[in-house]
Amino acid sequence: MKRRNFLKLSATASAIGLLPLEIKAILKTANLSSCDIANRKLVLINLAGGNDGLNTIIPINEYDAYANLRPSLKIPNSGINSFITLDSTLPENQLIGLHPALTGFKDLYDEGRMRILQSVGYPSQNKSHFASTDIYSTGNDGNSWDNGNDSGWIGRFMERYYINELTNSYPLGVQIGSNKTSLGFHGETEHGLAINISGQDPAGFYSELSGLGGDAPTNIPDSDYGLELHYIAETDQLSNQYSQAISNAFNTGSNANSYADSDLSNQLKTVAKLISGGLETKVYIVRISGFDTHDNQSQSVGSIEGKHNDLLTEVSEAIKSFVDDLDQQGLADDVVGLTFSEFGRKAKENGSLGTDHGEIAPMFVFGNAVNGGVSGTNVDLSEATDDNNYQLKTVQFDYRQTLGTLLQNFLGADDTVIDSAFFNFSTDQSFANLKINELIKDSFSVDEECYGQTLEIDKFNAQGALKEWIVFPNPVREILQVHSEKEFATVSYRVFNNQSQTVLNGTHQLINGTLKVNTQNLTPGIYFIQIISNGKNETHKVLKL
Repeated sequence: MKRRNFLKLSATASAIGLLPLEIKAILKTANLSSCDIANRKLVLINLAGGNDGLNTIIPINEYDAYANLRPSLKIPNSGINSFITLDSTLPENQLIGLHPALTGFKDLYDEGRMRILQSVGYPSQNKSHFASTDIYSTGNDGNSWDNGNDSGWIGRFMERYYINELTNSYPLGVQIGSNKTSLGFHGETEHGLAINISGQDPAGFYSELSGLGGDAPTNIPDSDYGLELHYIAETDQLSNQYSQAISNAFNTGSNANSYADSDLSNQLKTVAKLISGGLETKVYIVRISGFDTHDNQSQSVGSIEGKHNDLLTEVSEAIKSFVDDLDQQGLADDVVGLTFSEFGRKAKENGSLGTDHGEIAPMFVFGNAVNGGVSGTNVDLSEATDDNNYQLKTVQFDYRQTLGTLLQNFLGADDTVIDSAFFNFSTDQSFANLKINELIKDSFSVDEECYGQTLEIDKFNAQGALKEWIVFPNPVREILQVHSEKEFATVSYRVFNNQSQTVLNGTHQLINGTLKVNTQNLTPGIYFIQIISNGKNETHKVLKL
């Protein structure tokens, strides 16, 4: 691993601390002692460029058709370079040959710590690298940008599910391997929710941003320029807090085994060390590029050597070392990882010892909590014809099914949080109803009673009794609804900020037991709504996004 004395925050990177400082007043989460999931984390591995799924997992039951489509690039079914038979006990339509570079994946599968998802994609596949990457980042489906084109699914998820941790001294997300911060981390407040690290050694990695250094201006003008300056100063302040947390975790953490000397191994080695050092970051993204193999995917006709072999070797070695490292340190129960690529490749090879842009691609999900096996059946090569440019088009699993399953069954997010991250607008369905329930082992799957407990803010009064009024949605963007099952004709309310200044108030008749308060003109931050009825009052804390 190349050692450096610092890690640089990229110019495009931003951090969760860019949210208003008054969010620090948020209540801490409810006691999760009976739902011990607070330390769980996701590690997302981006195979950038469009991984060739058909040479990664070979459909043994259709080997002859596969070989006809790829006479130069096919992985042999015999000899020293033959594919690895994954599991001979699988049904015929699931019999898979792994690329011979994937020995680490074979080990994880045999250990019951890897599940392969066949034919992952989304409803209307876009074969542009940039557009498809944005679709994966924003949680969209290729038909529209209904989930938002300027915020990411991770950002929306973290803004709601980890609301009580928004301004702690550590970043909720850490990205390594790219000098551009993933759109996936951007929340709906238009602020990033992660810190981007380029390089591999976090010891003393951050000291200043944009030349401000440690001393922010004291006289900030009341103007657009002043708002921008305040934004930069706050970024500087909170990014330095993150740097300290990251440096401390890196210096405290350790690695229990050796890794190959490769870029992805170094990235995952750093992630393991940060987790070992106690960094409470929830989502990590690492990246390996080079999968856009239009030419020289193999170095010669009939050879497995070449770009794709080298890339898969690096991926397999890095992931196996990472899982083993965490396992030896007793940390593997709390970490699930997965690989994803913006699209796959065409079924038919091109004339340059390569493959062109396709649609579906497999996902590999791994970790102690993962229920090993194969989901889905082998691709149907008969659908790849000259009429459709030899594309494999049938999507067996929407990528959001995988992510939604992990967010709920492994991290414990409730349905509303899942729907805020992504929603199936093509079928008007929630991905909470489309989960891949065999993905997580029963012994690790979060009980429904534990879903979304970090969102249960201010549910009880000072005497420990349930409050009479329900206030939702919380966080709120525009309309806050105040509801009671008891019969009240009118209700008075007062909304005040964390400096006890009244910003909204009124007395209104209830409609079906509900009062609607328009918060659209309030700036983002923490507010309190006091509800007065029948001589009694109760107060609820609300986060305005």
